[in-house]
Amino acid sequence: MSIDVELQAAATKYRNKQKIKDRFISLFIGIFAVVWIFPIAWTIWSSLRPYKEVRANGLFSVPKVLNLANYADAISRMELPTYFFNTALITIPAVFLTLFFGSLIAFVVSRYSFKWNVSLLLLFTAGNLLPAQLVFIPVFKMYITLGKAVGIPRLLYDSPWGVVLIHVAFQMGFATFVLSSYMKTVPKEISESAMVDGATVFTHYTKVMLPLLRPALASLAVLMTTWIYNDFFWALVLMSTDSKRPITSALGRLQGEFVTDYNLLAAGAVIAALPTLIVFFILRKQFVSGLTLGSTKG
Repeated sequence: MSIDVELQAAATKYRNKQKIKDRFISLFIGIFAVVWIFPIAWTIWSSLRPYKEVRANGLFSVPKVLNLANYADAISRMELPTYFFNTALITIPAVFLTLFFGSLIAFVVSRYSFKWNVSLLLLFTAGNLLPAQLVFIPVFKMYITLGKAVGIPRLLYDSPWGVVLIHVAFQMGFATFVLSSYMKTVPKEISESAMVDGATVFTHYTKVMLPLLRPALASLAVLMTTWIYNDFFWALVLMSTDSKRPITSALGRLQGEFVTDYNLLAAGAVIAALPTLIVFFILRKQFVSGLTLGSTKG
């Protein structure tokens, strides 16, 4: 009888400790969520307020007017069709090529054993760790030199394809690492069965592995789209013509010569962020599935 009482007391003590831990975890998550959401909410809130009212009454004043005038003004000044087209011309090929080449390399290093497969994976992963500010001067000089060598000075410099290539080079390491890690969780018996049935390497890749990679590819597509779409640095240093730059550069059109209307700038930022939100909602199920890769077996 005393043993049962002691076990019950120990179980009660454990549950109480666990409740305290759960409360601390919930509190931490709540604080983190508020800190993360606050800038987004503040941006949307600011975009609905006229700048004259904020300037007259202060940033934390109670608003008298909330409207979409800033959005209408931002749309008229940002030349959205041109800049959205430029962004799509960079983002879509960059994401597709990154996932395609990343999946090819991941397929080779994870499904086939050879002397340098681990070194090859480490090489691609290490390339992703280089800061852009460290290599942009060599990349800039290389683009200029290649253009002069073939007689087309703007072959890569001031061209969307030059920005596409640099994004592929920088993002492919991360894509290769994630996809190879996932492919290693796929039972080798599947690959062995395909090879016994006479499947070629190309068939093994396209018909066997790619269908299994859909959740991982969807998750990476969302991440790559967000990273490449939001990039400002490479488009700024590798393009000299403003009309060729992506939507992130169009926000500069909303800055005044002497005074910047930050409420108008907030509206432009919200408009620029909408495509990435659309991509996320379209692929949200696959994205969540990709986040849980490897959490279960079988």
